Amino acid sequence: MMLSVLHTNWWVLALRGLAAVIFGLLTFLMPALTLLMLVSWFGIYCLINGILTLITAFRRSRGQPRWWALILEGVAGVLTGVLTLLWPGVTSLLLLYLVALWAIVTGFLQIGTAIRLRKQLTGEGILILGGLLSVVFGLVLLFSPVTGALVVTWWIGAYIFVIGITLSILAFRLRRSASHDRPSRQ
Repeated sequence: MMLSVLHTNWWVLALRGLAAVIFGLLTFLMPALTLLMLVSWFGIYCLINGILTLITAFRRSRGQPRWWALILEGVAGVLTGVLTLLWPGVTSLLLLYLVALWAIVTGFLQIGTAIRLRKQLTGEGILILGGLLSVVFGLVLLFSPVTGALVVTWWIGAYIFVIGITLSILAFRLRRSASHDRPSRQ
């Protein structure tokens, strides 16, 4: 049943693949614009989430106390959204520094875990290598944030590009197999 639907609508997969390939290519051609758009979408999300949280906080049953934690969460979301939309460059830089610090801390923790478990674990070198790569990635982001932002944007673009190629291949394989499955007219 599902295969029949896919065979019939192979062209929809092809269009999805084409859209992903185009988006991936645009990400490589215009990484700064892509990063700005990602940050803007984050800001819009925070704003909407904050507003909906405030609505939840103020829509209470009679006699029920206000949920101050929800009110604070909603206000934080609205403020974060507004500030992100007003200053997207600052937001992207702060987010990048947060990712950098996270990568460094988790990298060192992985290395420490591998060292502590070296007598009980075989192949701890892989964990150490992963930790070292995480630390290096974090340091690159920390000391070269523009390069780091471009790299993150390119990774997103590469991922979407590859997904687009795979969807396109699947679409044309479905088209080919659907044409082989049809009875020939004589």
